Amino acid sequence: MISRLRGTPAGRTPDGLVLDVGGVGYLVAATPSALRRAADASEVTLETYLHVREDALQLYGFAEPAERELFLHLLGVTGIGPKVALAVVSSAPPSELRRAIALRDPARFQAIPGIGKKTAERIVLELEEKLGSEDVVPLQAAPTSSHVVARDALVELGYSVIEAEQALARTDPDLSPEERVRAALRNAA
Repeated sequence: MISRLRGTPAGRTPDGLVLDVGGVGYLVAATPSALRRAADASEVTLETYLHVREDALQLYGFAEPAERELFLHLLGVTGIGPKVALAVVSSAPPSELRRAIALRDPARFQAIPGIGKKTAERIVLELEEKLGSEDVVPLQAAPTSSHVVARDALVELGYSVIEAEQALARTDPDLSPEERVRAALRNAA
């Protein structure tokens, strides 16, 4: 297992980052945060995971151990391969994804390209016992039904789940769903 690589970024390809380690160029499919870290660095250290298949060896790179840990948990979910797991880990910081799992929020995962409703529900179901601990969940234990109604309304209006959550975060949670949607739309204008 190749767990970590430290080297010089030697270029980027459509498949990822080429990392020169001791004269050997490793092609690493990396998260956006790992790519940003490598962008202007003369030397970079990436946490890695080597996926071994019958016909290929593929390296996946992460900016921090929490990304790799979440990636490994996702690989344990039925029907999730390394490319989909990388897409999930690349979609948001690990703390946000762990929070969505703890809050049993499959809509957060459905916003990721390539993840449908059943796969999103499977991620939440299979990982909530492993990752859904109290320390991840903020003081408000779960989204209220009015919050979910407001979020779903914004999604119907063309917002992604992430954009809807961000827009609602800037509104008063004590307002009715309709008022929160109006406030979110006013703030966006």
